[in-house]
Amino acid sequence: MAGKILIIDDEEKLRTLMARIIMLEGFEVYEASNAKAAWKKLEQEDIDVIVCDVKLPDANGIELGQQVKSKFPFVEIIVLTAYGNIADGVQAMKNGAFDYITKGDDNDKIIPLLNRAMEKVVLQKRVSELEKQVGKHYGFENILGQSPLILDAISLAKKVAPTNATVMLLGETGTGKEVFAQSIHYASKRSSHAFLAVNCSSFSKELLESELFGHKAGAFTSAVKDKKGLIEEANLGTLFLDEIGEMHIDLQSKLLRVLETNEFIKVGDTKSTKVDVRIITATNRDLEAEIRQGKFREDLFYRLNVFNIQLPALRDRKQDIPVLANYFLHVFAQKTNPEVKEMTPEFMQHLQQHSWKGNIRELKNIMERAVILASSSKLTVENLPLELQIHDHKADGSLSAFELASVEKLHIRRVLNHTKGNKTEAAKLLNIGLTTLYRKIEEYGLT
Repeated sequence: MAGKILIIDDEEKLRTLMARIIMLEGFEVYEASNAKAAWKKLEQEDIDVIVCDVKLPDANGIELGQQVKSKFPFVEIIVLTAYGNIADGVQAMKNGAFDYITKGDDNDKIIPLLNRAMEKVVLQKRVSELEKQVGKHYGFENILGQSPLILDAISLAKKVAPTNATVMLLGETGTGKEVFAQSIHYASKRSSHAFLAVNCSSFSKELLESELFGHKAGAFTSAVKDKKGLIEEANLGTLFLDEIGEMHIDLQSKLLRVLETNEFIKVGDTKSTKVDVRIITATNRDLEAEIRQGKFREDLFYRLNVFNIQLPALRDRKQDIPVLANYFLHVFAQKTNPEVKEMTPEFMQHLQQHSWKGNIRELKNIMERAVILASSSKLTVENLPLELQIHDHKADGSLSAFELASVEKLHIRRVLNHTKGNKTEAAKLLNIGLTTLYRKIEEYGLT
């Protein structure tokens, strides 16, 4: 765990002695006699911990430590105080120092203190790196597609992300609303805090109320202890409410209060809980129609609909299907079938022709299934579900999905694949004559 230590002290003998002691423990040690020299070292080296005297020729060590923390937040400060001057050490810790030691005790206590400070530095850097990785994973650059509709949606999301505005994501099921919500969160100032998501259609009214707002012990039969709700858990972060149109109208009033006052009352509680949480919602319903039917509060709608983004259906951005399909192919190949590398042109043609009522979610599921079923390095039409293998191509003179011939063509192709092109064996399996098989191969263009 050895790291880089900077000792700042104008007493050369004391500084040199401390440096030797610290170096013997495997640390890399740098020295500075004043604040100016210290800043130079900080710019040159990736310092982990500073050991700094309170009284320096050109600065106050406590103030210097505070300035260093503001510019290098992962650097930990240990302050050296004069004997009997504990107040300096206490003040230093209030300003963000890790700890303090009194001169005279430093030789005995400095190594254990440095080890603890280094543990904190390593942990902070690890957490920061994980946060960066999470941010990259959920960043806007991971929303795939170059069609004008998706680029417009991304552009709007990027503009609203740095603000605290509530956002409503509109679009059909499977268009990627939660992915957009995550991207907005990780591009905001709240990115270091929690992103929590809940599907409002997955709970009854009572369960959703407890899930969102929490409850006090004894609020109902099974409430044996206090429970924080998701709104409180997401404090300083973002709460994503999917299928907001499914929320019971009684709960809508409680959510409205959160948006208006930043506070709420837990189930069974008598006092308010304050929160600072950003709300992002999503729906595939026409909420204005729901308002007219008395199923959704108009005042809540206007609170939630401060900034709305329409996510396009996959059938309206078919030029993005190849890049999405390739992405899912590589993801699932790594997980389940590493031999799969690509798709045949015919496979991609069938993907382009499909109506995609389930949008990206449907494409993801179909690609996972195809990769699992693949028996070669290429995904073929035979790896697709039956409904994608047969299409209505009446316009160009080919077979209809409703004709028996289409099913026959598909079945013959499958059997030929099974026999690896051996027509004699295929004819036996189909229980037809070899001459008949050749005729049908030519008729259906299966050569």
